[in-house]
Amino acid sequence: MAGDITTVARPYAQAAFERALETKQLGPWSDALGLLAAITGNADMAAQIANPNVPRRQLARVILEIAGDGLSAEMQNLVRLLAANNRLAVAGEISRLFHDLKVEHQRVRQVQIRSAYAVQAAQQKVLADALEKRLGGEVKLTVERDPSLLGGVEIRAGDLVIDGSIRGKLQRLANELHI
Repeated sequence: MAGDITTVARPYAQAAFERALETKQLGPWSDALGLLAAITGNADMAAQIANPNVPRRQLARVILEIAGDGLSAEMQNLVRLLAANNRLAVAGEISRLFHDLKVEHQRVRQVQIRSAYAVQAAQQKVLADALEKRLGGEVKLTVERDPSLLGGVEIRAGDLVIDGSIRGKLQRLANELHI
C-alpha cells in the first residue's frame, strides 16, 4: 500500500517541485505542503477524506478555510485538483517527496563537529570547504566542544563518521592490541 501511495503522490510532488523551482519559491511551497499534510493528516479530517459520501468540493473548501492565508493561489488550486481527483489522502506523501526533492536539489548536508578544543571561525571555514568538496554540496556545521576527545576532531555527516580524535585513535589501538 505504501508503494501505491508513493506512486500516486510522486507526479504531484514532482510537478509542485518544478513549479517551485520555476518561481523560486521552494521555501513557501515546502511550508504550504507541510501545512496541507498537517491538515489532511488530522484524524478527523482523514476520516472525512476517506468518506465517499462527503463531496470533494466541500472537502476542498473546508481545507482551504482551515489553511486560511497559509496557501497561495497556486496551492489552493493544487488542493482543488487533489480533491477533484480524490487524492487528498496522499497530501502527506506529496509533502514528504517534495521535501526529499528539495534536500537533494539544495545538497545541503548537516555536519556535526566535536572537538577537544574550541574551533576558531577560520578553522571552521577550512573544515567546511574541505567537507563541501568531499560531500559534493553545501554543508552547515554544528560545532561543539568535547574535552573527552583529548585532542583532534570527530566529524559526523549522516552515515559518514571521521574520527580524528586522540580518544578514537587510542580506542583503535586498544582494539588492535586486543586490550
